[in-house]
Amino acid sequence: MALYKQHSGRKIAPYVRNAAIAVVLLVFAVATLFPIYFMIISSFGDPVEAGAANYTLWPKKISFESYLFFFDFSKYSYRWLLNSLVVAGSVMITNVVLASLAGYAFSKIRFRGRNVLFSLLLSAMMIPYQVTQVPLYILIVNVFHIENTYSALILPGIVTVYNIFLAKQFIGSIPTEIIESAKVEGCSQLQIFTRIIVPLSKTVLAVMAILTFVDSWNTFFWPFLVTNTMEMQTIQVGLKNFRFANTTYFAPMMAGAAISAIPMFVLFFSLQKYFLEGVTVGAVKG
Repeated sequence: MALYKQHSGRKIAPYVRNAAIAVVLLVFAVATLFPIYFMIISSFGDPVEAGAANYTLWPKKISFESYLFFFDFSKYSYRWLLNSLVVAGSVMITNVVLASLAGYAFSKIRFRGRNVLFSLLLSAMMIPYQVTQVPLYILIVNVFHIENTYSALILPGIVTVYNIFLAKQFIGSIPTEIIESAKVEGCSQLQIFTRIIVPLSKTVLAVMAILTFVDSWNTFFWPFLVTNTMEMQTIQVGLKNFRFANTTYFAPMMAGAAISAIPMFVLFFSLQKYFLEGVTVGAVKG
């Protein structure tokens, strides 16, 4: 009898452990998805109801009035979305191109001072983002005088040290023998990069593209600093215009937030295959 109970206990233990893990993961999933659910549900509420600060998990009536209110509220609503697309798209493209070029140079090209320069770049990653905002703002406004322009929104994020580090680590894992063989065949460095490195680095480039686009799209503080007209605001900054001293048009604000989330979902699901490969690369050997 004792042996039977012990054997039964061994059979039950894995099921209990798996059930506990499933419950924990379910809790984390609910906590992660609830803000998205609340944003979408709130966006279908009535603008007047939300303006009265009547927040519920389910609106009294479901309508698209808040979406119409969002676009009718200001003539700049479409411009906000366009600005965000221009800025986030430009920052994403420049980061993918420049970071991959720098990563290739640091990992496969030998030149004097390579390690010192790369160490300086890594040390720059230790500086908090907030510390650089004041000198960067002075540089943009007082030195170059390009505030309230696309240049002011794009140039500070044209390439990041993190993306250079990410590209360097991935490209460094590509066998050097492939590059040496290409050199023997007469390929230049640019041909090696475009015909060998880029095709083999699609996974890391997709990861860089998604993370950079999402980060630039969601940035609020820097566009808020360097834009002083509604015409040049991005969607994240423009949403603050729905908040007033006495009330907040909560449902239209959530409608704008839901609309602003669409490009990120489209980009992620378009590059989902490469993104998942980039996340799991190196996890399995053999």
